[in-house]
Amino acid sequence: MTVDAHHHVWDLSVRDQDWIKGPGLRPLRRNFTLADLAPEARAAGVDRTVLVQTVTVAEETPEFLALAAGHDLVAGVVGWADLTRPDIADELSRLRELPGGSFLKGIRHQVQGEPDPQWLLRKDVQRGLAAVATAGLVYDLVVLPHQLPACVEVAHALPQLTFVLDHLGKPLIAAGEHDPWASALRALAALPNTVAKLSGLATEADPASWTTADLRPYTDTALEAFGPDRLMFGSDWPVCTLAATYNDVCTAMAELTADLGDADRHALFEGTATAVYGL
Repeated sequence: MTVDAHHHVWDLSVRDQDWIKGPGLRPLRRNFTLADLAPEARAAGVDRTVLVQTVTVAEETPEFLALAAGHDLVAGVVGWADLTRPDIADELSRLRELPGGSFLKGIRHQVQGEPDPQWLLRKDVQRGLAAVATAGLVYDLVVLPHQLPACVEVAHALPQLTFVLDHLGKPLIAAGEHDPWASALRALAALPNTVAKLSGLATEADPASWTTADLRPYTDTALEAFGPDRLMFGSDWPVCTLAATYNDVCTAMAELTADLGDADRHALFEGTATAVYGL
């Protein structure tokens, strides 16, 4: 059994995805549904997934919870809530009481779009993150490399909260840049309340010409820093389709982890996600 710990869906007739702009993202300007994903995932041996938020719109999370309740593929949801609202604890409780509320496993915000590189360190944000921990949820970090130092600081300040780094912090693979990303990743991995996803890497490389050799320096660094028992596989479908098919992503990750033993592969492709998200 394999878990895909990171994918999205959206319906443009329900709401626009305002981040899909420019000719490079044009292939994503259509609907992507669980009915589209399910046959590809199951053909690759995946039978449980984590559905992750896409926009900072409060209505999306209840919709995703209802989707999870109605489809046997989705085992967990990482939703969005405004961490800075004074009643964030009550809002998280409300979400847990909605239809499908038991599928809520984590919260995420597009920190990568925040102009303040210290956004995670704001007092109101940290108060919200503490509420996420109290609710028994985890927090997904979607950040850019220059924001990783703030991730280290906030994870150190809130040891009671598990932080999940999406897409390894989006290293600049296409540019071949390894440091200072690698140093910051190792600093984050040194904290016991952090885990990371091997996800979203093909689209950080050259989408038209990437190879597993381009990704290996980054996956090897993550394996060394976190270890397989603190890493999880994620397809980042459908964003990955800008560079690869679902099967291509699975095949590449299998190749990049081929030297791992059975126990380590089990952790990376199932065990870590199951434990961290409580699937």
